[in-house]
Amino acid sequence: MGSHDIFVRYAHNPILTRDDVPYQCNTVFNAAVCKCKEQYIMVVRVEETSGKSHLTLARSQDGINFTVDRKPWIIPSQEPEYEPYERFGIEDPRITQIGDTYYITYVAFGPYGPRTGIGVTKDFVSFKRLCLMTESDNKDCVLFPEKINGLYVRLDRPAGLSGKRACIWISYSPDLIFWGRSKVLLAPEPGWGSSKLGVSTPPLKTERGWLVLYHGVRETASGRLYRVGAMLLDLERPEEIIGYTSDFILAPSEYYERVGDVPNVVFPCGFVIEDGIMKLYYGAADTCICLAEAPVEQILKACSKKQCH
Repeated sequence: MGSHDIFVRYAHNPILTRDDVPYQCNTVFNAAVCKCKEQYIMVVRVEETSGKSHLTLARSQDGINFTVDRKPWIIPSQEPEYEPYERFGIEDPRITQIGDTYYITYVAFGPYGPRTGIGVTKDFVSFKRLCLMTESDNKDCVLFPEKINGLYVRLDRPAGLSGKRACIWISYSPDLIFWGRSKVLLAPEPGWGSSKLGVSTPPLKTERGWLVLYHGVRETASGRLYRVGAMLLDLERPEEIIGYTSDFILAPSEYYERVGDVPNVVFPCGFVIEDGIMKLYYGAADTCICLAEAPVEQILKACSKKQCH
């Protein structure tokens, strides 16, 4: 454990590698996770040897030992509305449950840059696309697990490519298709997330506010360094930040996080809460999937270190 980490890594990380996929691929990483009918469901980004990505499913009874489906689940669409924007792959999913429906946001990648798509499932068998929610360049999009003041709410990260400074934004919608009232929520600052920020996990509702994990990127002499922080948003006015972590709370330190296709990356996309513990699933070095745990109370406490006024 690093000096700033509050998460304890699973001793036998990584929990999923390309060797666990029953068909040829390059890597697995950046997986969304939830529980459905007492089963852990993982929506895994699988990078093919062509370089394109698709999403496939893995299932587990204990949250550690996952079995990957024999075929991909979501592949780039051939429908005219989606094909030009998903042509190069589908990446980095997140899952938000509202009622009995699981909403999956994903990055649609094509010749015009990344956009955010959204679709729904109730059983992790069928999947229906709803729309492409954003223009390019936009990614790292998560949906709040309930309407707030009658509106759906999302966090995302427009810009950020070609070295552009990238911030986390918040937007509102009556129907998940048309979005507005957009504003900057959190911007990079000098320090561990000085280059760009992006939301990592869907918001978790707590008594103190909405708890959101995000990644910060710092440019170094040897490349980018991805680390994780947390912020706490007001329950009724989520565009108001109550506090956020002054230090990162998870950072690359193990060999499997330091060495891979993209070195020095920890990139969470999902979690499961059990007995007050956050079981966090994250991609490591864009090469494998790992697990770490931390008490929710400890993460909330870390958010109080830096107050917003």
